[in-house]
Amino acid sequence: MTKAVCLVALFALIFVSSESRSIIQKPQLNPNFKINTTNHKNARTCSFTVEITTSCSSTQYTRDQISLAFGDAYGNQVYAPRIDDPSTRTFERCSSDTFEIYGPCTYQICYLYLYRSGYDGWMPERVDVYGYNTRAASFVFNVWIPANVWYGPDYCYPYSTTV
Repeated sequence: MTKAVCLVALFALIFVSSESRSIIQKPQLNPNFKINTTNHKNARTCSFTVEITTSCSSTQYTRDQISLAFGDAYGNQVYAPRIDDPSTRTFERCSSDTFEIYGPCTYQICYLYLYRSGYDGWMPERVDVYGYNTRAASFVFNVWIPANVWYGPDYCYPYSTTV
C-alpha cells in the first residue's frame, strides 16, 4: 500500500512539474521588448535559416506586416523587419516559409519575438532557427499573434515569474 501511495505522489509531482514548466514557456506579450540598435557593428557576420510554419487554423493568407527578432542571453540580437511578402504567398495556412537572415553571431538562441501589424490576423504554429555554431532552436506558438506588440517565448530566464 505504501508503494502505491509513493508512486501516485511521484506521478502527481511529475505531472505538476511538467504543467508549471509549460506555463512559463508560453509565448508572452512583451511591451518592454526593444530592438537592440547598438548591436549592429557585427550586423552581417552570421547567417541564420529561419523556418516559419503557419498553422492550419490560421487565416487562408495574411497581408499583415510581420517582423521577427531573436537572440541569446548575452545581448546578441538578430532583427529582421518585414519578412512578409503577400505577392509570394508568404504565411499561407498550412505552409512553411524559409528565410535566410543575416545578423550578429549568437550563442544559443533562447528567445524569439514576432511583431504583426495589420488587420488579417495570423497564427504561426512554430518557428525554427538554425545558425552557425549554435544548436537549432524551436519555438512553438499555436496562438494568434496580437497586433502592434512584440510577442513570443523567452527561454533565456526560465525561472522568470512573468507569465
